[in-house]
Amino acid sequence: MYQAKAYSVASATAPFTSDTVQRRETTQRDVRIEILFCGVCHSDLHTVRDEWSSIMPTTYPCIPGHEIVGRVTKVGTAVTKFKKDDLVGVGCMVDSDHTCPNCSDGLEQFCPGGTFTYNSPDKHLGGVTYGGYSESIVVDERFVLNIPANLDPAGVAPLLCAGITTYSPIHRWGDLKGKKVGIVGLGGLGHMGVKFARAFGAHVVVFTTSPGKKEDALRLGAHEVIISSNAEEMRAQAGTFNFILDTIAAHHDINAYINMLGRDGNITLVGAPETPLQVSAFALLFGRKSLSGSLIGGIAETQEMLDFCGEHNITSDVEIIPIQKINEAYERLLKSEVKYRFSIDMASLKAE
Repeated sequence: MYQAKAYSVASATAPFTSDTVQRRETTQRDVRIEILFCGVCHSDLHTVRDEWSSIMPTTYPCIPGHEIVGRVTKVGTAVTKFKKDDLVGVGCMVDSDHTCPNCSDGLEQFCPGGTFTYNSPDKHLGGVTYGGYSESIVVDERFVLNIPANLDPAGVAPLLCAGITTYSPIHRWGDLKGKKVGIVGLGGLGHMGVKFARAFGAHVVVFTTSPGKKEDALRLGAHEVIISSNAEEMRAQAGTFNFILDTIAAHHDINAYINMLGRDGNITLVGAPETPLQVSAFALLFGRKSLSGSLIGGIAETQEMLDFCGEHNITSDVEIIPIQKINEAYERLLKSEVKYRFSIDMASLKAE
C-alpha cells in the first residue's frame, strides 16, 4: 500500500479537509493513475451529505469523485490495453463480478456485485472505496477508458458520468435524425443532453423554468426553448415530441412532460428526485406512451461515448477550480451557480 493526498469529509455535516488515503499496490491487472482532473457530480453532494441513506448509506470518512481523467504512471504485468503516460479516464465503476448476465451483456452498471468508485465495499483493502478527490488511484484495467487526444481533459472529466448518463438513453432510443427531442432542465446533465441530441441530428427543444437560460440553451445547440411555467407555450407543443430526456433531480410534475409526447413517445428519467413522482395512468394510456429510467452505461458504451465525443469535439462546459475551493463549490452547486460542471484541477493538491 501507499499513501496518496486527498480531500475527505468526516461526517454528513463536516466540511472537506486535507487528508491522505491508502491505495493498493498495483496488481497484475491494475493501472495506477495520476489524477489530473476530477469532475464534481451532484451525486457526490448527495453521498457526502448522506442524503441517499435509505438506499446507499455513506461510510465516513468519504472521498467522492467518479469523473476522473489522468495519466498512467504504472501498469501491472498482465495489463495489455494501457501503457505509461497514456491519457485515461475512470467513471462511476471500478469493478464487477464479470460473470453475471448483466456483465456478459456489457451492462456492468447493473451487476449485483459491482463496485462503485467510492463508498462501495473494497475487496482489496477492506472498508470502502475512495474516489477521485485524490492525487492518484489504482483501478483494474477493465474499468479504465481511453481518452481522445483532441479533447480538453478538464472538459472530458464530467463525460465519465454526466456524459454517459445522457448519451446512453439518447443513443439507445434509436435513429433520432429529424426527430423532435426534448431536454428537461439545463444543468450538468441537461447541457450534455442538448449537445448529444444535436449531434445525433435531432430537432432539440429545451424545457426550463428560467427565461434567462434561453440564450445559453440556443448556444449549446437547442433549436427551441420552452419556458415550462408558461401554460400557453406548453399547450402549443403538446403531443409533438418523439423522445424526452428528463434530467431534473427535484420534485416536479412529470405528467406535464408526458403530455408533450406524441404517439409511442418515450420520456426517460436520468434525474433522481428524493420523493416519488405521481404518474397519471391516463397520460400514458392515451398515445401508448412510455416512461423509463436509465443509469449511466456499461464500460463498452462509455468508451463508445468518449470516441463519439472525440469525433464530434464534444466536452462538458466546465469551471475549473482548485481542490481548496471544493466547499465553496458545493454551496454553489446547491444554488445551481455553475455553468455547467465544476472540474477540479488536481495539480492544486500538490500545494498541500
